[in-house]
Amino acid sequence: MAVQAAESDGRNAQLEHLNDSLGKPVLISPDKDLSRVLTVPFSGRIRGGMRPGKKIIVMGIVDQEPESFDVSLTCSRDSDKEEPPYDVALKLSARFSDRQFLRSARISGKWTGEEVSTSYFPFIPDQPFRVEIHCEHQRFRILVDGHPLFDFYHKVKSLPSIDSVRIQGDLQITKLGLPPLCSCDVTTPEYSSSVVGPQKVRPHAAVNLD
Repeated sequence: MAVQAAESDGRNAQLEHLNDSLGKPVLISPDKDLSRVLTVPFSGRIRGGMRPGKKIIVMGIVDQEPESFDVSLTCSRDSDKEEPPYDVALKLSARFSDRQFLRSARISGKWTGEEVSTSYFPFIPDQPFRVEIHCEHQRFRILVDGHPLFDFYHKVKSLPSIDSVRIQGDLQITKLGLPPLCSCDVTTPEYSSSVVGPQKVRPHAAVNLD
């Protein structure tokens, strides 16, 4: 009984700070469908920002007819403001037309050149994937399905200022978290041939990541 109570308390703690697209606090009980929390485009806050030793895990399923999707780590406490644009510490872009997995950053409104070299393109339409972003002192290390792909050296030097995760594009998110404390599981919805790409875009949801 004590173990069940602890699990319940932990689950509730993961959900207590969910916000809707207007920034108003909402509460979602554990027995409700969490798929609306992880809808795309997604924006989630990282409490305390990044630091060496932290890692972000994104698990999902690529759409059946994808064009692209992005996973970004940003400095966006004022993310609703258009000017000045928030810094992007790391933007991972999967492009299916030319099978490229790109990475770049935006500092003081200017994008760095895209880094393109990779040993292979790891994503397949209509198939699940797992992306891990490991933060080290000098760089991010990116793994897909357990395989190291490349490193990205920090362009944003203040790691604690990297406080948000943003995900958009042609995918469904099934799990997102900073293990071992925070993860949100959802039941993967059935596919519909009429729901692909931009038709799935919904308002931003936000979840705090410990």
